[in-house]
Amino acid sequence: MTTKKSIGIVGARGHTGAELIRLVTAHPQLELAFVSSRELAGQRVADHNDAYRGELRYENIGHDEVAAKGADVVVLALPNGKSAEIVAGIDAAAPQTLVVDLSADHRFDPAWYYGLPEITRDRYAGQKRISNPGCYATAMQLAIWPMLEYLAGPPQCFGVSGYSGAGTTPSDKNNVELLRDNLMPYALADHIHEREVSTQLRVPVEFMPHVAPHFRGITLTANLWLTEPVKADWVRARYEQRYAGEPLVEVVEQAPWVSRIAGRHGVEIGGFTVAPGGKRLVVVATLDNLLKGAATQAMQNINIALGFDELASIPVKE
Repeated sequence: MTTKKSIGIVGARGHTGAELIRLVTAHPQLELAFVSSRELAGQRVADHNDAYRGELRYENIGHDEVAAKGADVVVLALPNGKSAEIVAGIDAAAPQTLVVDLSADHRFDPAWYYGLPEITRDRYAGQKRISNPGCYATAMQLAIWPMLEYLAGPPQCFGVSGYSGAGTTPSDKNNVELLRDNLMPYALADHIHEREVSTQLRVPVEFMPHVAPHFRGITLTANLWLTEPVKADWVRARYEQRYAGEPLVEVVEQAPWVSRIAGRHGVEIGGFTVAPGGKRLVVVATLDNLLKGAATQAMQNINIALGFDELASIPVKE
């Protein structure tokens, strides 16, 4: 019998933490070692997550105490700017621990592997520190990447996310009453995901994010100016070729709908529209911000790092 690897989640109260618990529970080779949440400390995980059946309870674990828990894998599902003390403690006391950070804290650190498997899988070389891409950044990169060599200027990306992307800490961006019948623009220039994608793709990208009244799911519309004219059929064939063999990326003809991606683990890319003259292309990508935009991608990265089937515990066809 294969010995299971243990995994701990820091910041397990949030939406992404809950999805990670579901994925770990379904995984044949992983088991939960601990789940950390200050607000839920002492309460049974099973009382808050219907996928988990064990007796594990949430713990309020100090940042300097995480390394001592001895988990093979630690996932940091914390807000930006909160990981440094935990990572420093693991580096000092348990450097062989696999650490996956879901925040933006290490996405610009070349010492960390940036894990967007469909694009960066061949760059993984056994690194123990993995930075999980942002949700919008995942959608943008997957929408732009197949046309990267044909870009004539910065892609312009219009994004709309469900309010779960704003986390559980109360704010205007997850206030259901303020969002009712509304579309809320924010951080319309220099958004951290704009910088992230520009860094990773090595081209400037312009990004305009919005929050909508739905709970989960991202729609990302990318406007791409090209160096030479193309036809829509050629573009679709190119995307199909680039993502052939990628079970979590589905290339579709019509522009995908966010309502059809919510709760699913993959990405839909389609709606390939070429303007008159052939040098302006519009592409639409949708994904669930809590899944492929966070928890599912983290599980892909964990599986790759541990030598498991990349899609272990991830339902490909929901």
